[in-house]
Amino acid sequence: MKRADELRDAVEAYLGSLAFAPELGRLQDTLRYALESGGKRVRPVLCLAVAEAAGGEVDAALPAAAAIELVHTFSLVHDDLPALDDDDERRGRPSAHVAHGEGVALLAGDAVLVEAFRLALSYEDTRIARELADATLGMIGGQHRDITGDDGDLAEVERLKTGRLFVGAVTLGLLAARAYDAGRESWLAFGENLGLLFQVVDDILDGDGFAERLGAEGARELADGAATRARNALAGLSADTTVLDELVESLAVRTA
Repeated sequence: MKRADELRDAVEAYLGSLAFAPELGRLQDTLRYALESGGKRVRPVLCLAVAEAAGGEVDAALPAAAAIELVHTFSLVHDDLPALDDDDERRGRPSAHVAHGEGVALLAGDAVLVEAFRLALSYEDTRIARELADATLGMIGGQHRDITGDDGDLAEVERLKTGRLFVGAVTLGLLAARAYDAGRESWLAFGENLGLLFQVVDDILDGDGFAERLGAEGARELADGAATRARNALAGLSADTTVLDELVESLAVRTA
């Protein structure tokens, strides 16, 4: 089993080797700028770790893992635009629309999304592309609820906005490993609770979302409960989940 840092290195190398559609011309520079903005690559590492734990090969799951990361990148490029979150910085450097222009960033986000589906469609199993589509639409639906103030049920908003890509990463890992039916309920429960854990800790760090609604102590209790349920779901699987257990721990205690 590869360690999390080894999986992250594999993701970085694969993303760096991607050949985008030549029709994009110089727009490819903006795609690479967006992809090279850093980050922990949590979603693609999750996808690869699940695939390996389920008996698959990391190399076979890399296109699926990269597809999840491309969808995530698309969402960040568009989220930063003035029409949405209007953020001038992303991970310590200018956002794509600041560095390359608003129109170019909008097109780059569109192109990144299409490139994600081109990767997903490289598999014979069409369920991979369908699951990626479902996860993406769920994420977009959650984002729409967020920006329109339809957030009375915050748990549902975040289940869609954040959680769907985590569940998607787990599902794509299983499909890439050809192990979709083995312990599926436990795997999905793990993905759902890991996504919730990620979001609640994020809110605690930022002082908004669940932290604002529940208070710091209430949000921490929610995060601890999600972490426990994620670990329990892994414990019910007949697989080596060491790397995934470590991922739960790292997200539970993260400070940035």
